[in-house]
Amino acid sequence: MLAELDAIDGNDPVSRLRAFIAAGSYKAGDRLPAERDLTDQLGMTRSMLRKALDSLERDGAIWRHVGKGTFVASRGLDHVAASTGGSLVELGRQLTPFRMMRARLAIEPAIAKEAAINASGAALMQMNVAMERAHSVSNWQDYEIQDDIFHRAIAEGSDNLLLLALFDQLNVVRRAVAWGSVIRQSVKPAADHSSFREHEAITAAISRRDPDAAYEAMRNHLRSVSARLFEGA
Repeated sequence: MLAELDAIDGNDPVSRLRAFIAAGSYKAGDRLPAERDLTDQLGMTRSMLRKALDSLERDGAIWRHVGKGTFVASRGLDHVAASTGGSLVELGRQLTPFRMMRARLAIEPAIAKEAAINASGAALMQMNVAMERAHSVSNWQDYEIQDDIFHRAIAEGSDNLLLLALFDQLNVVRRAVAWGSVIRQSVKPAADHSSFREHEAITAAISRRDPDAAYEAMRNHLRSVSARLFEGA
């Protein structure tokens, strides 16, 4: 199988991992081999594998259950984009970043509210792991990966496949939006980056099963992000 994967793209760990899943005929809910076995089968380092796993988890192609392993998701972003004929991607290309944030404000607080009612311990663990990893990143790209994983864990916590699919489709559009006008002033988030505190507030509200507080915490977070991006706050 390694030779077949080399033919895919020897320099792209994400492509290799996707090809491995496809070649192995994994179905939704199937567990992937342990990381140690994957590094051997894919011919990559543990660091490369973890970045590839993070990318696929962010895209909704896989999900992780602490203590149990990594599983193939029922609806990855590639499937979402394909099933809509690319229309979501095209929509994103026509959408401004400001309107994208307005859409998130309309949808994600409600998802957080549902998560406060329904989130499992595993979903809460995923939120906490993503928050911890976000603190140790060395660049904005890695931070955004953990940020995506954090927000998707909340959607998974809603325990509602329709809301999860809606969140995934929102992310398809978000990735197609032209964010080129958004300029970062540093190479990575500062230690006092406001999103760290905001993520903690969201997770705390969900953990104590307070739907209204979770709704407000998510809304406050997205408003804060919007202010930083578009108002220079």
